[in-house]
Amino acid sequence: MTDEQQKEKRPLSMTRRYRRGLVIVGLLCMLATLAAATLLFQRSYTGRVDAYLGQVCDSVAAGYKAQTSHDAATLADLLPENDAALRFTLIDGDGTVLFDSEAGADLAALPSHADRPEVIAALADGSASVTRESQTMQEETHYYARRIDTPDGVQVLRVGEDVATLWGLSADTLPLLCCAVVLILLATAVLAWWLTLRLVQPINHLAENLDTIEADVPYEELIPLARTIQTDRKLREDNETMRREFTANVSHELKTPLTSISGYAELIETGMAKSADVPTFAARIHKEAQRMIALVSDILQLSELDSTQASQSREKPVEVAPVDLAALIKETAQNMTVNARKAYVTLQYNVQPATVQGSKDLLTELATNLCDNAIRYNQPGGHVELRCGTGPDGPWLQVEDNGIGIPQDSQARVFERFYRVDKSRSKATGGTGLGLAIVKHIALLHHARIDLQSQVGSGTTIKVSFPKA
Repeated sequence: MTDEQQKEKRPLSMTRRYRRGLVIVGLLCMLATLAAATLLFQRSYTGRVDAYLGQVCDSVAAGYKAQTSHDAATLADLLPENDAALRFTLIDGDGTVLFDSEAGADLAALPSHADRPEVIAALADGSASVTRESQTMQEETHYYARRIDTPDGVQVLRVGEDVATLWGLSADTLPLLCCAVVLILLATAVLAWWLTLRLVQPINHLAENLDTIEADVPYEELIPLARTIQTDRKLREDNETMRREFTANVSHELKTPLTSISGYAELIETGMAKSADVPTFAARIHKEAQRMIALVSDILQLSELDSTQASQSREKPVEVAPVDLAALIKETAQNMTVNARKAYVTLQYNVQPATVQGSKDLLTELATNLCDNAIRYNQPGGHVELRCGTGPDGPWLQVEDNGIGIPQDSQARVFERFYRVDKSRSKATGGTGLGLAIVKHIALLHHARIDLQSQVGSGTTIKVSFPKA
């Protein structure tokens, strides 16, 4: 993998993205604010110019109309002397220019103003205000025209002033705008650095307190992430604890029969065992070996069920097919009859039609383990009954016995691996301590629910309820 590919795979820095985003937002807001402020200023300024031109024009027109003579000389005497930026023009009704404050005496060079919009509108409506842009787009000329009715005829007085446009104002203030942009960018960068430091620092501190991460979440949006991290961490710790316990239990369970096998084998090998005792020792070796085989078989099955359950979200956990629970119960009862007779336990079954979508092999293992436990932890003369049927919530399978029962404080743990309520009885009966753990995993793979009811001395009932098909 090249360095460029490694750089591409590296995660982006949240701090840099926050800072870059804040700087960009600040720059855009600044530009939008400057543009809006300039536009509003230009509009406000031009509005005041139009109002001022109207006031000046109306005032001069009123004074001019009150005079006895109405010519260029009379108008010139009435013009204000303190505002040289204003251009006054007196236009006859036919469009001839009678006076122009900028043209002076050279009026003949001025064309007729009969086609000017402000003149036409003033003659028609009495007054008009018109804005005309220049070719350079840097300035625009504002005109206000007033019609004057004199004894000599109709005349129009027009007042004009050149005003800088938005582009002109921007060009004039460009150095100032550049300085403002630089200053604001610097301020935005400093503010972005400070804000991102305040935002990211609490997130970095979360890694220092994983035990209390959910209680120390600085932002509401991080609560789901904190919960996920805490749940995952607890799950990993629980799995590690289970692994250690499982390893310790397996080691202990294997050590016991191996020690016994090694001891009897050594007695036979060294000749210390009498000839009459050899068959007895060999039988004990065979029994312990069978116990080890059963233990290893259960461990392998549990491992396989764990792998299947882990991949359940990606692929089908088992080969699903319709399974007749009634036939399965009958078959299980027949297979376990010999074990029941050896323990002097009566084995019965009571079945009703019931069908489950699942694996017949796994469900047979489930029923067999439940039945074996009911026989193993029973009393001579006791009874075990297997049942199945279909209820409102779906099909179910049940195993009931009148054996020794399970204490209340142990009922929540009997499905754990290697957990035994009575260790001495388990060793005497040859149990591996994995039967109910296998039952639990098979039920999980079939999305079934296990209900346990037990009372010491009265017996135990375990019911497995399957979802509706």
